[in-house]
Amino acid sequence: MALSRLCLDTSAYSHFRRGHAEAVDAVTSCRAVVVPAVVLGELRVGFLLGSRRAENERDLAKFLARDVVDVLDVDDEVSAIYADIVVDLRRAGTPVPTNYIWIGAVAVRAGVSVLTFDAHFEMMRRVSVRRLLG
Repeated sequence: MALSRLCLDTSAYSHFRRGHAEAVDAVTSCRAVVVPAVVLGELRVGFLLGSRRAENERDLAKFLARDVVDVLDVDDEVSAIYADIVVDLRRAGTPVPTNYIWIGAVAVRAGVSVLTFDAHFEMMRRVSVRRLLG
């Protein structure tokens, strides 16, 4: 199922870079790709801990330079959405890692679905998710 606009989480970008067929198809068939700044932070942690930092940074810079790719920051509206999602999850007794909630809030604010390999996003009722399997 192709979507015209997607928000990449860290797992989706990583699988895309490794050539995972479904991830590549999803990303290359989009007319708009959103990457939350939170995802960039997570990726860069991996780059710093890995052995190919310069190569990974170059690849990321080329990806971010594409016309269809936008980096989105956390703003006041995203913070309000984040708070709503956290309260909803706590009331449901459903813990989710904090960065995932920020990524989900950015996606809600942008009106896009999160492309991910992670089931945590499916626990956030406000977040539209396209989950791929590894």
